[in-house]
Amino acid sequence: MKTNVCYQGDCLEVMKGMEDKSVDLTVTSPPYDNLRTYNGYTFNFEEIAKELYRITKDGGVVVWVVGDATIKGSETGTSFKQALFFKEIGFNVHDTMIYQKNSYPFPPVNRYYQQFEYMFVFSKGKPKTYNIQRCPTVEKYRNTTNTTSSQRGKNGKTTKLKYATGLDTRKMDNVWKIDTGYMRGTKDKIAFKHPATFPDLLAERHILSWSNEGDTILDPMAGSGTTLKMAKLNNRNFIGCEISSEYCDIIKERVGCEIIKLLVN
Repeated sequence: MKTNVCYQGDCLEVMKGMEDKSVDLTVTSPPYDNLRTYNGYTFNFEEIAKELYRITKDGGVVVWVVGDATIKGSETGTSFKQALFFKEIGFNVHDTMIYQKNSYPFPPVNRYYQQFEYMFVFSKGKPKTYNIQRCPTVEKYRNTTNTTSSQRGKNGKTTKLKYATGLDTRKMDNVWKIDTGYMRGTKDKIAFKHPATFPDLLAERHILSWSNEGDTILDPMAGSGTTLKMAKLNNRNFIGCEISSEYCDIIKERVGCEIIKLLVN
């Protein structure tokens, strides 16, 4: 399978042409619950999930960014149903992370503001790569002398744990607060021709976390090309799939990669 290109066509057909265990990392955000029309296209979730399992390397990771619609007064729960299906077909649910937005629509009068989406991190066995990202330590804790904390185990006994002190950075939380909205999630104006982009930083952090330079990154529903762009900027190989010719035009301009059209019988 040729890399550093985007295939225009059904991602299932593209993935069927890929070798077993050939992808290190997938970062994608599927259309969910018809919250966006995506030019009228739909997708076969279960078959896509099965193909992702087949083509993911042992120790590889799939990052699935998804949320739920509210229909007839109830959230659909689609995100959890999908996560459980990934687990049924063999993936581990390595982490359930939160992507917290700084802009969001007004809610109905009886609900709080909806501010987040899920970032499910599925792994095929134990992740082979985990470059856990770090953030600045809060100033007041940089020179703390308290090096221990207590943790209660399953047997009810308390264990004391020792922490490193005097560090300028610490391991990040699994809730990521990331700027969204026009010219904040990305500086590429053309990206906003797509109805539902995710921020450059979101894709980049996952790419840095779960892959190394030279690895192969996939986005089977590439949309505006954010995953492909950030893979390229961070010296990874990439494969994109996008069924909409309009969105492929965005990808070509943003990423500067070849668009390969699948032959239709």
